[in-house]
Amino acid sequence: MMGKNLYNQKQRNQTKKGNLPAKRVNIVRLQMVKECSVLYKNRVIRSPEDGYELIKQFLGDVDREHFVVVCLDTKNQPTSLNVCHIGSLNSSVVHTREIMKAAVLSNAASIIVGHNHSSGDPESSPEDINVTKRIAEVGKVIGISLLDQIVLDDETLVSLKEKRHM
Repeated sequence: MMGKNLYNQKQRNQTKKGNLPAKRVNIVRLQMVKECSVLYKNRVIRSPEDGYELIKQFLGDVDREHFVVVCLDTKNQPTSLNVCHIGSLNSSVVHTREIMKAAVLSNAASIIVGHNHSSGDPESSPEDINVTKRIAEVGKVIGISLLDQIVLDDETLVSLKEKRHM
């Protein structure tokens, strides 16, 4: 139980200097909600191809860009998948905070991120490379490693780690 002072009615209703009314601050609880699941036969992600197979199985045949976060435990076993952004036909603007929110809430030790190029060309763009570098930097700060960014289409993948962009 938190200290009595935190919930003291008198202190909650106090005002600062002057006659400004008190500010009510919401007390919240965060939780993840499981929507459904997919069966991953390999159990562990050991290569970009393993990550590709899981993301491809999850996305299926989507018609727009989807940016996915695969959260992994300390043994590189996927624990959750999260679509953190759905873009347009040929672009997806993602924010590092949305990527890391899924990772933190999932208690991830590391992550793999991936997105599809619905154009059919899985080559990474300069934007893909810049986002990957930002995610890796933030991950270092908060202790969640970025293992790879996978760009995929129907048949192939590009691993930004293998291309040495991270």
